[in-house]
Amino acid sequence: MAATQVRPAGAGKVYPSAAEALRGIVADGQTLAVGGFGLCGIPEALIAALRDSGVKNLTAISNNAGVDGFGLGQLLGTRQIRKMISSYVGENKEFERQFLAGELELEFNPQGTLAERLRAGGAGIPAFFTATGYGTVVAEGKETREIGGRHYVLETALVADVSLVKAWKADKAGNLLFRKTARNFNPACAMAGKVCVVEVEELVEIGDIDPDHVHLPGIYVDRIVVNANPEKRIEQRTIRQEGK
Repeated sequence: MAATQVRPAGAGKVYPSAAEALRGIVADGQTLAVGGFGLCGIPEALIAALRDSGVKNLTAISNNAGVDGFGLGQLLGTRQIRKMISSYVGENKEFERQFLAGELELEFNPQGTLAERLRAGGAGIPAFFTATGYGTVVAEGKETREIGGRHYVLETALVADVSLVKAWKADKAGNLLFRKTARNFNPACAMAGKVCVVEVEELVEIGDIDPDHVHLPGIYVDRIVVNANPEKRIEQRTIRQEGK
């Protein structure tokens, strides 16, 4: 199903809930780019709403697949994801089980290559050469070329039907600010999507954000939903044992 953004004139980009923000734009068989790194900077409410929408046979572009039962791990548990295009997936046992059982397709990418493929998709660059992965399984089936005495692998850009991203603050025009490492893959995912939905903790009026402080301009953002109190789970907590 082609993405649509039909909405009454003057209604703006802000939606009352994550479910409403996804209504009419997600469908079976789509490719979605989802921001986040581990559980840092993931669009928690949008992922939950995507789970509840029941759409299936999805291809998910994301650095990782969350953890069991949270983040994109929820969509693995409900078998809504058919293929992952990822870099690191070691924290998710259900992901491992499905992959080893042949129930889930996986396209592995070196982390920098994944970031650049998304950036290229957002910039309208169809493909690029990189030395990363040459001579390994990453290069299997791909065009290679020697340039200046060094060997390179041709990697294609990534473009998603819908992007789901997380930001700290937005104005009503969709100009975004991210907080520290929660920025991670979110800007690249936003730019690579034909339609971008952003989940934010704070929403302010247009003009309240200094233009010099904007990390991602609103031209890339189509829909906004406020989740003022995200759970923000910690992926792993390591503490010192008492007395040591």
